[in-house]
Amino acid sequence: MKYKVLYAEDEPFLASIVTDGLKASGYEVFRAEDGVAALEMISKLNPDICVLDIMMPYQDGYSVAENIRKMDLKMPIIFVSAKSQPEEVVMGFKSGGNDYLKKPFSMEELFVRMASLLSRFEEQKGGRDQSSIYLFGECRLDTKNQQLQTTAGNHILSFKETALLEMLLQHKNVILERQQMLLKLWGDDSHYNSRSLDVFMAHVRKMLKDEEDVQLMSVRGIGYKLLC
Repeated sequence: MKYKVLYAEDEPFLASIVTDGLKASGYEVFRAEDGVAALEMISKLNPDICVLDIMMPYQDGYSVAENIRKMDLKMPIIFVSAKSQPEEVVMGFKSGGNDYLKKPFSMEELFVRMASLLSRFEEQKGGRDQSSIYLFGECRLDTKNQQLQTTAGNHILSFKETALLEMLLQHKNVILERQQMLLKLWGDDSHYNSRSLDVFMAHVRKMLKDEEDVQLMSVRGIGYKLLC
């Protein structure tokens, strides 16, 4: 199967290198030079995956991702950006992104992340991922719709927050090692990704802070444990 890739990048030299690399690896590539053009192409082509730069003319990558999700399109989105602060990475996931790759990046790393997301989304479309509801304490996690219900109310989660909480629930009451979380959800355990993990875990902990029957513990130097 030849996957269709929507690649949005306004820097000509980088765009040419990445486009050629994707085509050489068997992808069908459609390139947009700005955010508005990207959205127009997405609505017409319905690509299998989107690779979006963040800083683009007319409409940035965050806005493009938000509009894709408003159209209820389920294709995976990878952000590629020189922006690397944890808060900027979190904004990427909050806007609808599924992964975030820091510039400069290797083509091999982009291929691995694309293949991982495409495989995961194919499994979901094929109906093989049936376990979408988790009940714990007084809480309810809906992974399909990325929603967490707590005693304080309903929370809309990012893709990474959903994946982190699901992983914790699958290993509840035992220690989940940081390296295991990083390798499974980020693809590597670099310092940059480790900082991002801390930011996301802080968000999850904040949503669960008032739950009497749920405790998210940090095990210093090892990882995390969800008690429920």
